[in-house]
Amino acid sequence: MKRILGGVLMSTLAGLAQADIKVEQVDYEIDGKPFEGRLVYDASVQAPRPGVLMVPNWMGVTDAAVEKASEVAGTDYVVFVADMYGRDIRPVNAEEAGAAASTVRDDRALMRTRVNAGLELLASQTQAPVASDQLVAIGFCFGGGSVLELARSGTELKGVVSFHGNLDTPNPADAANIKAPILVLHGADDPFVPDQQVADFQAEMRDAGVDWQLISYGGAVHSFSDPYANMAGKAEYHPVVAKRSFAAMHQFFGEVLGKAE
Repeated sequence: MKRILGGVLMSTLAGLAQADIKVEQVDYEIDGKPFEGRLVYDASVQAPRPGVLMVPNWMGVTDAAVEKASEVAGTDYVVFVADMYGRDIRPVNAEEAGAAASTVRDDRALMRTRVNAGLELLASQTQAPVASDQLVAIGFCFGGGSVLELARSGTELKGVVSFHGNLDTPNPADAANIKAPILVLHGADDPFVPDQQVADFQAEMRDAGVDWQLISYGGAVHSFSDPYANMAGKAEYHPVVAKRSFAAMHQFFGEVLGKAE
């Protein structure tokens, strides 16, 4: 794997309350293929901060994903929004997103390679000061499933959080490789992650002796943390649950990173 860092774009994200939040384009390569992510951080903070690898939903690296990354970063974290598709694949609708996501989901070795590359890049980049021994990963929907595969690949990191992500895996025994605590934030009425998938995931975690938590939010469906989700009863924003889920994430970070939240 070859990784190339680039500082092509440095900008302030319009409309954000945090005036010092910077969004930097990062160009890199995986096995000779070009990728393009975003590094998001508060440039006024000079001290090293924990790094958060963020894998967005199936739409990939979008303005909405960067907006969410900016909220997570604040003054406390450096966030890297990973590109799971490649620089030339930018879905513009659900059909294109589904095709791009399926290509990666259907090849879990490929998924693991790409998500691990994102984590390695976050740890080694020099644009923003990161405590490379204080890394966590979060993901949303497709990204939630991706960061769970990151954990199943045996990568060393402090913690993994899945927001309304897919919980299935073709190799449940790989859970024995997990070294990080896991937090799953799940909509209890999510039609895309049925009860049997949840039960199978719980059995997978128990059998492997993983340090795991699953919070199931009543009345919430898929994409409950996404303000732009509007498929009624299927993939829909739930502001109360979104707030609760982010509070749970921050509490989890405080625990696994040894810092007060």
